[in-house]
Amino acid sequence: MTRIDKNSSDAVAVTVRGLVKHYGETKALDGVDLEVREGTVMGVLGPNGAGKTTLVRILSSLIQPDAGQATVAGYDVVRQPRQLRRVIGLTGQYASVDEKLPGWENLYMIGRLLDLPRKTARARADELLERFSLTDAAKRPASTYSGGMRRRLDLAASMIGRPAVLFLDEPTTGLDPRTRNEVWTEVKRMVGDGVTVLLTTQYMEEAEQLASELTVVDRGKVIAGGAIEELKAKVGGRSLRVRPADPLLLRPLAVALDELGITGLAATTIDTERGSVLVPILSDEQLTAVVGAVTARGITLSSITTELPSLDEVFLSLTGHRASAPQDTTPDETATDRQEVAV
Repeated sequence: MTRIDKNSSDAVAVTVRGLVKHYGETKALDGVDLEVREGTVMGVLGPNGAGKTTLVRILSSLIQPDAGQATVAGYDVVRQPRQLRRVIGLTGQYASVDEKLPGWENLYMIGRLLDLPRKTARARADELLERFSLTDAAKRPASTYSGGMRRRLDLAASMIGRPAVLFLDEPTTGLDPRTRNEVWTEVKRMVGDGVTVLLTTQYMEEAEQLASELTVVDRGKVIAGGAIEELKAKVGGRSLRVRPADPLLLRPLAVALDELGITGLAATTIDTERGSVLVPILSDEQLTAVVGAVTARGITLSSITTELPSLDEVFLSLTGHRASAPQDTTPDETATDRQEVAV
């Protein structure tokens, strides 16, 4: 098979066409298509049971699809699994390091499983322990690590073989905010080193922090895709944030805007914490009318800005429920989904 041209700025690292996977009567994937450009983060966003983990398992050659095709780093996931596993990394929802082994030995063992020479495996283990701030704990059994430390060790393990493509399946599940931010920092650093990342998540903030593009899946189908701002624009509608110079005029400002009587203009919302009034608008004409009404009332403003819908609002509009809403789960989504990809 022809490998991807690494010199092309438009090179595609992951290609998925018509991917289907059934578990009995349940369709975990129902004709999924997507592409991930090299050196970018593709966020696959969806609730539990949407098919995200099934997609990652197929792309990492852990299970086979019932129909469709997929290539990763130029390798067919069904016909070339051994070659594929040498150029990818995988981190699942739950860290699955060997808790009886010290952190250093975990990394060295995986390096050897990937056929790294002993010297290279040792050097790589040392390098990654330092990078993930685990050097002081290198000789301690992983069972003594905190949840955040185990997650960092898990990420380090996925980087041992210097993967071209990294699959992160809900990597911050169950982590506290501080540790989650540490994971985000490391993911950004990996992408800066040229790694392509496919990230599954149901956290809106995580998607916005890390992904350059999104694929939204629900019940095994792709329902939307594109850059985050493009998805927000597709939903339609903006909010006008109007901030009066005098905070005491917040309520009079909101009343004045509610009384405009502009067709289609929804009720305003007072945001006391930010000292502003939010006005949903559907057109530039409505924006102009709001500004005119404020001027006519003689209310002095300190600022006026427009805001697109939040990512959570986008998902709600596309699916009819929020990304965190409980869904029927497929068998693979309820099982422990971290499996080492090694030859």
